[in-house]
Amino acid sequence: MLTYSYVARNATTGEKVKGQVQADDEASAVKLVRDQGLSPIEFKVEKAARQSRFSRIKTKDKVLFSRQLSTLINAGLPLVQSLRSVAGQTTNKALKAVINDVITSVESGVAFSVALDKHPDVFNRVYVSLIAASETSGTLDKGLERLADQQEKDADIISKVRGAMIYPLIVLVVMLGVVIFMIVKVLPQVQSIYAGLKGATLPPLTRALLAVSHFLIHDWYIAVILLVLFAFGGTRFARTVTGKSFADKMKMKAWPVGPLFMKMYMARFARTGTTLVAAGVPLIQVLEITADAVDNVHITRSIRGAIEKVKGGKALSDSLTDDPNFLDLVPNMLRIGEQSGSMEVMLEKIASYYEKEVDNQIKAISTIIEPVMMVLMGVMAITIVAAILLPIYGLVNQAGFSGN
Repeated sequence: MLTYSYVARNATTGEKVKGQVQADDEASAVKLVRDQGLSPIEFKVEKAARQSRFSRIKTKDKVLFSRQLSTLINAGLPLVQSLRSVAGQTTNKALKAVINDVITSVESGVAFSVALDKHPDVFNRVYVSLIAASETSGTLDKGLERLADQQEKDADIISKVRGAMIYPLIVLVVMLGVVIFMIVKVLPQVQSIYAGLKGATLPPLTRALLAVSHFLIHDWYIAVILLVLFAFGGTRFARTVTGKSFADKMKMKAWPVGPLFMKMYMARFARTGTTLVAAGVPLIQVLEITADAVDNVHITRSIRGAIEKVKGGKALSDSLTDDPNFLDLVPNMLRIGEQSGSMEVMLEKIASYYEKEVDNQIKAISTIIEPVMMVLMGVMAITIVAAILLPIYGLVNQAGFSGN
């Protein structure tokens, strides 16, 4: 099916109208336009939009799209007109192409949620399901507002976690750079001093580091090849079922990031659940969508197991109790929500609590990492200094003995 851009004249007002339709050929496209009460003036086939790595659709673009569309619909504008207005204000070319495709689908009679579902790389299952529920209940503007809030909070947590990981990574890279410089530039000069002395032997530590230095100077390409192979192999392994399972387990258990990721997953589970429950999505569907949204295979497996128990008549809180992949507070709070009939409120409290806990955990990790990094830097510095000074002390001692 092709996408046609058209210019037509409104038969009633005489105004020129621009738009897009999807059809198998130009004759079918003309018919679709005429069925809308328009007189076609110009048609052209649109080239498929190619999304490059430089025009990716970021979370902030989707948040802005949701908020603008919510405001316009709340003001009483029809959906298609609201979408056209948002598309006109969007600076991201890739998102604009997606919105125009959604407009074309909606104009041809497709439901808004179905039109969004054609772009799963942009609008995930949570987004599409909440829009579908909002369409059914007639609260599309509120649904879009909830989505914008949920996306902002989820993006904020991810940004904080990444920020906590970047600092030690930068320090580690700088440390490695300094060590490599010392090994490659300074240590060989010590060897050149010893080369002219008969019977002089270098200490084991210095010889070991000189072997590394020789490798980096003369066989550096082997190190580069090994590094590339390791990165390529690691990336491929991480995409496998086994690799994904291993990586997700390490995120949950490895010190000191394990508690941080666990709290992030609990916040994501509760925040997504809050958004869907508030939109009136049935509990089983909420759990199915949330299972995909948490992005951890072990927690996903636990949620899918809970779904089967809930289908069998068991309460959600009981289904998650004693599950090692869920922190104890979650089922306890859910039990209160089930007993009081306020599941949405409890999920919101769980999400807010763990979002604050993520902040506290990040501060705790930062406090721990700084002294650990200082110790590592000290060990590296002592090792390099010892490798340089031990031979010099050896020369001094030799000279002392020779003088005697």
